Amino acid sequence: MNAPWGIPHSQMVAPGTAPHYPPPPAYTPVVVRQTFTTGPYAMGQQVSPTQPQPITVEPMEPKKKIDWPQPVRDYVQRSFDPCNVLPDVPRHEMEAKLKHTISVATDSNSLDTIDWANIPLPQQMIRLEKVQAAPAWIQESVNVHINGNGQINPAREHLISKKRTSQDLDRDDNESVSTPPWRNTNNRNGFEDRITYPANRIDKRQQPFQDDASKGTSKFQKNLEKRQRRFDGGYKSTYKVSPEPAATGPVVGTSQTLEKRYFRLTAPPIPSQVRPDPILRQTLELLKKKWKKEGNYSYICDQFKSMRQDLTVQRIKNEFTVTVYEIHGRIALEKGDIGEYNQCQTQLKALYDQKVGGNPVEFKAYRILYFIHTSNRTALNDVLADLTTAEKEEKAIKHALNVRSALALGNYHRFFRLYLDTPNMGAYLMDMFVVRERLSALSNMCKAYKPDVKLRFVTEELGFESDGDAAQFIYDYNGQHLLEEKEDGLRFLTGKAGQTFESAKIQAFKKVDIKGQI
Repeated sequence: MNAPWGIPHSQMVAPGTAPHYPPPPAYTPVVVRQTFTTGPYAMGQQVSPTQPQPITVEPMEPKKKIDWPQPVRDYVQRSFDPCNVLPDVPRHEMEAKLKHTISVATDSNSLDTIDWANIPLPQQMIRLEKVQAAPAWIQESVNVHINGNGQINPAREHLISKKRTSQDLDRDDNESVSTPPWRNTNNRNGFEDRITYPANRIDKRQQPFQDDASKGTSKFQKNLEKRQRRFDGGYKSTYKVSPEPAATGPVVGTSQTLEKRYFRLTAPPIPSQVRPDPILRQTLELLKKKWKKEGNYSYICDQFKSMRQDLTVQRIKNEFTVTVYEIHGRIALEKGDIGEYNQCQTQLKALYDQKVGGNPVEFKAYRILYFIHTSNRTALNDVLADLTTAEKEEKAIKHALNVRSALALGNYHRFFRLYLDTPNMGAYLMDMFVVRERLSALSNMCKAYKPDVKLRFVTEELGFESDGDAAQFIYDYNGQHLLEEKEDGLRFLTGKAGQTFESAKIQAFKKVDIKGQI
């Protein structure tokens, strides 16, 4: 039975209590969508999905496969051969140049018409472009002297511009030897390619820790082949070069090339890349003419080093070998290349011990002056102990011994008299340490003569060519305030210059840094 107003008894509550209502639902019911299409749809009513539009895909044209001719493949392999790697051409530049060359040939349909066996390698093209872009070599300007009426030193007047050169001594020495040893080093001249090696040999500089027995299958070789296959399209090259067997004993050269660049050997030399004795003699004559005509020291030094290398690998030790080293040593002295000179004098010492000719007296005198310059007392004592009584009476050696004695006694007056009368090319070696001896002499002058001396006195005592040179030397060590004009001429204020030149002297004798010093 229902209660009044139609309310069921189950929902009626007793008086004084709160009515009970059913809890609201925890979610709002929705109609599930049957498709992902947008648009209105009625509750409980499915909306028919729209038909998707078919996507048309145009078929891609297959890449045209290029059939690389065998000469092109051989050209690529030669480009990546370690024997043809140039240290001054980065690998990425070489690869870019190679890609460009092949791309241009492909676009112009000339892959089959180009003579790939004779065109330059990409690294050679890059080097040629760099050489053509390089500026011309410019001679260094001479030192600037003080302008004015500087007087010439009478004791040195007959020596000005008459310092002996390598060409002078070469004419005096031996006209019997047909060629002097000089080498090609300047990239601006047309050089031949460096010495090449078997194609299956890897440059040791690129794998310093690899055993000789495993060179052919090294990790470096495999990586090199991978990079090559990546570049050339993945083909496997079948081009092989039959390596020329390396000699096991002394090499007998067969090359007929007169000029050859110097390249440090990293493998046994190949006879076809080495010049024999008759060709080397012709090379010496050619280099003599070029040195006299052009005076390009970079080129000459490189060519001499190449000649010395060919003589060494063939174990040629005769009078011609001595001549090569002597001429190179004199040229190095003339150009102030003390490191290259030292290499020559070291080899000459061993050659002179074998009594194969040459001018041992001249170079022993140079050796004494060299050790004076480097302050190597131990080596100097060894040289003096090896001198014979007859050698000590020779003019050049006697002069060098007098220089040593004057410096040991602090007799700068005698030292500079000897400096003004140096035989052969010893003046070039004395030029290397005369500045520090002048500083030492000026320091002693400042202690002995006060308050001042004539600048003319300084010029004559220290072997300057003119008063202007003496004044310039003082200026170079911040001595502008130490020269004063008086009634009897320009004077050097020794009383105020003591500390200045004492400090300069200490600094000059502090260190001798010579590249190639023994």
